[in-house]
Amino acid sequence: QVQVVESGGGLVQAGGSLRLSCVASASAFSIETIAWYRQAPGKQRDLVAAITSGGTTNYADSVKGRFTISRDNAKNTVYLQMNSLKPEDTAVYYCNAEARRMLTARRYSYWGQGTQVTVSS
Repeated sequence: QVQVVESGGGLVQAGGSLRLSCVASASAFSIETIAWYRQAPGKQRDLVAAITSGGTTNYADSVKGRFTISRDNAKNTVYLQMNSLKPEDTAVYYCNAEARRMLTARRYSYWGQGTQVTVSS
């Protein structure tokens, strides 16, 4: 089984910074791509940033230049550094981990419980 746990959300003023952490713990699985999504009230869940096990990154246009995703493979931990935050960044942020079962090579997707980020104007 794979467990995904996020931390680091909170309340910050516009222009401020926050760092989110996501730990994906698993036995008998290889953790592949880990991604951050966000969902604002009444809106769909959208991709914010993703990073592969090899370090390739992908960002939503709305956060390019402000957010940085990084990864510590030894700890199966991904960080999302969020700078120059805007009120429109307010949302619940979810971590998603793609895991491959070592014995079968079958891939699974796991979600964390989410962490609230609120940016005040």
